[in-house]
Amino acid sequence: MTEPDDDVSASGEAGDRRVVRREIADALMRALERRHEVLDAIVASEDYDAAIENLADLLGTSVTGGEAVLRLSFDRLTKVGRRRIAAELDDLNNQLSFTRGDQPRRPEPLVLRPFSADEDRDVFAARTADVRAAGDGSGAPAGALDDEISAAVDRVDAEEAVWLVATAGADKIGMVFGELSGGEVNVRIWIHPDHRKRGYGTAALRASRSEMAAYFPAVPLVVRAPAAEA
Repeated sequence: MTEPDDDVSASGEAGDRRVVRREIADALMRALERRHEVLDAIVASEDYDAAIENLADLLGTSVTGGEAVLRLSFDRLTKVGRRRIAAELDDLNNQLSFTRGDQPRRPEPLVLRPFSADEDRDVFAARTADVRAAGDGSGAPAGALDDEISAAVDRVDAEEAVWLVATAGADKIGMVFGELSGGEVNVRIWIHPDHRKRGYGTAALRASRSEMAAYFPAVPLVVRAPAAEA
């Protein structure tokens, strides 16, 4: 005799599979609607993993959805193929009845803002514990947090550096560092381990270009930490 808990577990697993299938079908439909942008994102990607993150960021989907788009075969681009994907999406939408709280959460958009010595000590502390190196990009071992923050504030005031905090909704998800050295701005991107593999590294890189250009006009930017790693 089947235990009641087994029935609930089996039902939940089936529901989870339908959720994943629906997310993939939804990602494929949006990719087909934006196929020119999708192709540009793939061509501009450094490698397979970067392409997945770029697609997930572009389409507002998960890494799973981004990989499904990257692996999409050309035969599914035909009119018949597109109709089949649309029919599958409609069928899955009919099977799944979400309450507002049950709907899969999409990644919040990333925003960059200036680092605050008083309010953002926590995110810099998390970054330092993760990478164990100084915040100035020198590669030296990390010093005392208060000393590093004080030195960073002095460099920012002297227009020799920019520190930015990456946020998504109410969460601080990482930092972007710009340090002026030898006529270039060395840009480093750090995403908190809890928020990696969601496309935030790529989004931070894109957002940092305009920010750094505003702080350091006409100065070449050199990215020292590829967003694909975040």
